[in-house]
Amino acid sequence: MTAPDLTVDIGGLKLLNPVMTASGTFGYAREYASYLDLNRLGGIIVKGLSLEPAKGNPPPRIVETDCGMLNAIGLENVGIDAFIVDKLPFLRTLCPPTIVNIYGKTVEEYARLAERIEPLDAVKGLEVNISCPNVKEGGVAFGSDPQLAREVVQAVREKTTKHLMVKLSPNVTDIALMARVAEDAGADALSLINTITGMAVDLATRRSKLANITGGLSGPAIKPVALRMVWQAAQVVKIPIVGVGGIMTATDALEFMLVGATAVQVGTANFVNPGAAMEIIDGMQKWLQEQGIEDVKQLIGTLAT
Repeated sequence: MTAPDLTVDIGGLKLLNPVMTASGTFGYAREYASYLDLNRLGGIIVKGLSLEPAKGNPPPRIVETDCGMLNAIGLENVGIDAFIVDKLPFLRTLCPPTIVNIYGKTVEEYARLAERIEPLDAVKGLEVNISCPNVKEGGVAFGSDPQLAREVVQAVREKTTKHLMVKLSPNVTDIALMARVAEDAGADALSLINTITGMAVDLATRRSKLANITGGLSGPAIKPVALRMVWQAAQVVKIPIVGVGGIMTATDALEFMLVGATAVQVGTANFVNPGAAMEIIDGMQKWLQEQGIEDVKQLIGTLAT
């Protein structure tokens, strides 16, 4: 049997395989160059970028938890100017499409970022992080308010012709509603889920283990929630979905595709095993061959209900 076809298309962006790296867990790709063949990845999503450099939160800002990890990095990044000068030249040498994750504190900041990135031919797409607080609205997260989410996505859409993926927050009452809002506002694809708000405390010191008190929970602990939300979103939108949350193995990745994801992102697994993405790609191919499935796309959304 010939090797299964692993290629997928997420809203016009063609990937060699469904396995992408999740923003914030893979740096700007160069950091992982000695651990795996970057050119075998389906796509590379770089660490979230803002208009200006950001120092993030004070330490401690990462805590290991049962079956997962809490982080309160605070979206530390080099800023768009340094990214263009220092990071993009290396990314330009790679085969997988580079997708830039962006965030802002106002709708205007998102739009300005999209405008700055639009002329960069080495960047093939944007992933809009709408889990951030809107300072003009008293800290209400864009991703938890349907109207604010719509405004951000529309503002970015007006400034870019590139692939537009919207990363949805799980900290909402109705994920299906947010998925529809993002689609209607112009998203080409959705990625979900972002981290779930959590905390860890130290009984001996009676303090939070994170300086920020709360942080984002990721890893295997959130996989059941992520699967459920991907499945719910897939029922109501026509655009492709990229599944994120606790994907550690090929089985995890294939389960996300079963419930409706066209592609996946590998995040926390990169910290545990820098070669995780390669193992997942190989494992997916092996499973498809064993099942006699010629094309991974035949699996998407085939969950029996």
